[in-house]
Amino acid sequence: MTQEITPASTDAPAGAPTTHGYSGEKDAYLKRLRRIEGQVRGIARMVDEEKYCIDILTQVAAINKALHAVSLGLLEDHIAHCVVDAAQESQATGNPDLVQDKVQEAAAAIGRLLR
Repeated sequence: MTQEITPASTDAPAGAPTTHGYSGEKDAYLKRLRRIEGQVRGIARMVDEEKYCIDILTQVAAINKALHAVSLGLLEDHIAHCVVDAAQESQATGNPDLVQDKVQEAAAAIGRLLR
């Protein structure tokens, strides 16, 4: 996979950490995403070879489950890293908006995942 995964918004607040919550697991995420990428190519091959539709749908479901697992992992990493960091910074600066912004960002991401 040559395309980098980036968040929908790259506007980080001043003083935001330069590492992401998933940085420690980056290699594992990339491995999983490459596996998913291979599964998608496999489905395209199945369609090209006119395989049975239920078999194709089974593979689509497997990919959806794998992407869901990646999404939940990234969300957990975001909460454990970015939201916790914002809470600590909020406490240190007395600015409650810092943590509230990160919580709203996480809630919006959850909403997008549920659509």
